[in-house]
Amino acid sequence: MAFIDLLQQNTWLWYSLITILGLSVGSFLNVVIYRLPLILEQDWRQQCHEFLEIESTEQPKKFNLAVPASKCPNCGHKIRAWENIPVISYLILKGRCSDCSNKISIEYPLIEIITAILSVVIAYHFGINWQTLTTLILTWALIALTMIDFHKQLLPDNITLPLLWLGILVNMFGLFIDLQSSIIGAMAGYMILWLVFHSFRLVTGKEGMGYGDFKLLAALGAWMGWEMLPLIIILSSLVGATIGIAMIIFTRHDKNIPIPFGPYLAIAGWIALLWGTEISQAWLKIY
Repeated sequence: MAFIDLLQQNTWLWYSLITILGLSVGSFLNVVIYRLPLILEQDWRQQCHEFLEIESTEQPKKFNLAVPASKCPNCGHKIRAWENIPVISYLILKGRCSDCSNKISIEYPLIEIITAILSVVIAYHFGINWQTLTTLILTWALIALTMIDFHKQLLPDNITLPLLWLGILVNMFGLFIDLQSSIIGAMAGYMILWLVFHSFRLVTGKEGMGYGDFKLLAALGAWMGWEMLPLIIILSSLVGATIGIAMIIFTRHDKNIPIPFGPYLAIAGWIALLWGTEISQAWLKIY
């Protein structure tokens, strides 16, 4: 309690700690974004071999979020501790490998900075309480899901399903909404996109989205309740249309190449959690 009192009396310390925490978690999220799809692909390949009764001549190497140590994909140089300091290492190395000078993606420090900024926004919005802690977890998960879906068109169950159950768990204590709204929100979130998916496939013969999108909206419904689902869907459509048009105009993105819907759901869900009530009230005043 004394430490909580210290943070409440010294807000600069509170925001400093959150910034450092956000940068550190952002560094870990870079590992998750890169490695989790590879881990899943390795598991799926092994399951296919077992199902088809194919003997693999190669022994699967130990590969998870901790092992092996990070290394340069170009020369294999193992990343030393000082080269792994969020943002600072990137600036010191001038965005290049210290051994072969191969360019390091700007995405790594950007993810760290974005994670820190969003973490501070949450800390400011909710203050020093349980809502901040749980919303930080939700935000970090949404960042990982956004980037994985952007790169791989995949929303891993390893993240979406725990997020769904965590939403129901925190609302057992009424942290954001009542339990009944949370459970109905989870069911409605899944069923809404499930119906859209099958209706679209029935009419066009094509699949407009993946099952991971259903689970992500179900998770957001579990956190925010069924009442917030219409706003999330509207916001995600607006965000998607804006980003999609911008990509076509400025990056000449091929209109025939599908753009994943998960990032737009994640962005819309995060906005709705923080300012959904205010947005809904402003909308009702206008109309």
